[in-house]
Amino acid sequence: MKIIKQLLVASLLLTNTQLLAADIPNFIIILTDDQGYADVGFNGSKDIRTPNIDRIANEGTKFTNGYVTYAVCGPSRAGLLTGRYQGRFGFDRNPHMDPTDVTSGMPLDEKMISEVLNPVGYTSSIIGKWHMGSHPKLHPNNRGFDHFYGFLAGGHRYFPEDLIYKDIAEGLNQENPKKAWTSWYLTKLLENDKRIETTEYLTDELSNAAVEFIKREKDNPFFLYLSYNAPHTPLQASQEYLDRNQHIPAGKRRTYAAMITAVDDGVGRVLATLDELGLDENTLVFFLSDNGGPEKKNASDNGELRGGKGEYFEGGIHVPFAMRWPGRVPAGLEYSKPISSLDIMATFADLTNAPIAKDKPLDGVNLIPYVTGENKGQPHDVLFWRNFDKGIIATRRGNDKAILFQKNKHGQEHLYDLDNDLSETTNLYKENKVQFEKQQQEMKAWNNKLADQPAFKGLLMAKKSHEQKVKAYNEQKKKQNKKNKK
Repeated sequence: MKIIKQLLVASLLLTNTQLLAADIPNFIIILTDDQGYADVGFNGSKDIRTPNIDRIANEGTKFTNGYVTYAVCGPSRAGLLTGRYQGRFGFDRNPHMDPTDVTSGMPLDEKMISEVLNPVGYTSSIIGKWHMGSHPKLHPNNRGFDHFYGFLAGGHRYFPEDLIYKDIAEGLNQENPKKAWTSWYLTKLLENDKRIETTEYLTDELSNAAVEFIKREKDNPFFLYLSYNAPHTPLQASQEYLDRNQHIPAGKRRTYAAMITAVDDGVGRVLATLDELGLDENTLVFFLSDNGGPEKKNASDNGELRGGKGEYFEGGIHVPFAMRWPGRVPAGLEYSKPISSLDIMATFADLTNAPIAKDKPLDGVNLIPYVTGENKGQPHDVLFWRNFDKGIIATRRGNDKAILFQKNKHGQEHLYDLDNDLSETTNLYKENKVQFEKQQQEMKAWNNKLADQPAFKGLLMAKKSHEQKVKAYNEQKKKQNKKNKK
């Protein structure tokens, strides 16, 4: 396989004389899960220390208006991995865990970063959380990833002694449906298609695997998607990381901080490995969170941003976001124009001349010309968001943020001037109806291009069905107990 890929790289160089060997960069995306906007040093964190994550921003470019495409993890990751608004292909919900359902996850006709980079000679690895489907056809190794080390579900427990099931089906097939519902958090890790035994705290295991992948592929162009599940619940941290956060009062916040400390250590090891192997200046690294922090649930802090995970105020979609590429991306730059996780795929594809299907164009842009100043325009005239089930459509055009709550949860029409009101405290709709209507028309036109319905029933709907099974199971047990007493 490696020989074939080396030949592909050689062929690429021969057919494009403008693309020199030094211009074929490695790519790394470091993604955290449910991390608050203010929970990195480069966004002003006072209590959680992130010196290694901060290196990416301080030695590269910090995006002060960096967005993801959805306010919860599954659809957000689908947008990132395809460079396309996930609503175009109906990925409007978190997929439910069902290894028999090929529709519950990334559609087979959509191309992810791994699949786009494969034809131009890249070796790809996903390490950590997948959440793009549990059917065998949706497995990472069948979606362009040469290497997979992690878990298929949307969440996981962190201590090795908790990982008791050999696969998702084993957990789901328990007699007690209540235990079955959370069983996917308890599966042993996968390396490609093999279940493996682990001995370390999960975040450390993932960081170890990332370092090993970089060392193994140091002589080949590679794409590493380091997809941490920290600091997503359950809040679990090893004593080592808790001890390093004793300056924070004991409780949720300390455990959450300890989980980020583990991620930060892993980021430090990744950056150190690049330096040791002489890959530092030829590797483009992105860091971001998949959505805003759920402050009450995991003690995250979104700072001055309103709301959090699951919401389309800034706290749900405006995330810590930075990129680093020594010598190619300006160091210490704060880039304030709105950008999106959609732009990561577009940046990679443009830098490598990777082919993109004409009938499935990308919604992102190559960020490099914008941060270097070659292109002084706006990367995006407008950014969009849709939550199908909640009936929410939102858009940002310049500094104007419009939200339409079609199911009237908060009052239908909202308009904010983010340049002067980042916390979205003052609804300007009544004073600026013309601006809102203009953006609403854009929202409607965009929405008409999306799938009419989500492609699968999703986690929340599956949970409702599951709750009915739990109720029936409990009633059956009660009847059986009464019968036994007689």
